[in-house]
Amino acid sequence: MSKTLIMPCLDMKDGRVVKGIHFVNLRDAGDPVECARAYCASGADELAFLDITATIEKRKTTLEAVRRVAQITTVPFTVGGGITSVADAEAVLEAGADRISISSAAFRDPGLIDRAASKFGSSKLVVAVDVDRNPALPSGYEVYLDGGNTPTGKDAVVWAKEAEARGAGFILPTSKACDGAKTGYDIPLIRGIKAVVRVPVIASGGAGKKEHFLEAAKDGNADILLAASVFHFGEINILELKKYLNANGVETK
Repeated sequence: MSKTLIMPCLDMKDGRVVKGIHFVNLRDAGDPVECARAYCASGADELAFLDITATIEKRKTTLEAVRRVAQITTVPFTVGGGITSVADAEAVLEAGADRISISSAAFRDPGLIDRAASKFGSSKLVVAVDVDRNPALPSGYEVYLDGGNTPTGKDAVVWAKEAEARGAGFILPTSKACDGAKTGYDIPLIRGIKAVVRVPVIASGGAGKKEHFLEAAKDGNADILLAASVFHFGEINILELKKYLNANGVETK
C-alpha cells in the first residue's frame, strides 16, 4: 500500500463500544453509531467493528448493530466476531460491511479461509491473529483463540503466512501483552509477520501516543494503523495524527 491508513476500532459488547486492557477490564466508550459518525467526520480512512464476546458466548455477530453503523459510514468498514461460516460472512456483508474479519473460527477450520476467499475474494477477507508472547516458539509469539483466552501452541508468524496462502487479503495481529496498555504496538510481532506476507498488515494493540503510530509504520512497516481508546476518549485527534506522521516521513491518505 502506498499510503498508511488510520483505522479506529469499535470493540462491541452488549450493543455498546467498549475498551479494555489486555483483553479484560472493559469500560464503556459510547454508542457505536455516534462513534462511527464522529470518526468518519474526523478523517478516519477505515473503520473496524469487532463483536468481541460473540465467539466466547457462542453466538453470531449482532447484525442489527452492523446495519446501523453501515448506514452512516463513509469509509471501508470491517466487521468481525462470531463469523464461523461462509453463510455468516455473507450475512455480515449483506448487512453493509465491506470486509469480514475471522479469527478463532479460521484457526479451528483453516478451510474457512479458502472458502471465504473463493466466495467473496481476498480483498473482502481479514484474518485476525490474537497472540501472546511465548519464547519457546521460533517467532516468540503464540496464537491465542477465544478473545485471548485459549492458547494453541501454534507460532503466530507461521499461522499468518498460512492464512495468507489460503486467501487472506489482510492480516490483523493483536498482541495481548500490549492491548490497551498504551505502551506502544508490539513492533517485533508486526515486523515478523510483515516479513513473511505480501498482503497489508494492520497494526493493533498498544497505541498510546503519536510516536507509537510512527514506530508501527516506520519500524514495523505496518500498512494500516488500528487503535481504539486513544480515539474513543479524545486523547489523539486523527487529523493531527496524520499531520504528525506526514511531517515525519510517513505518507497518509
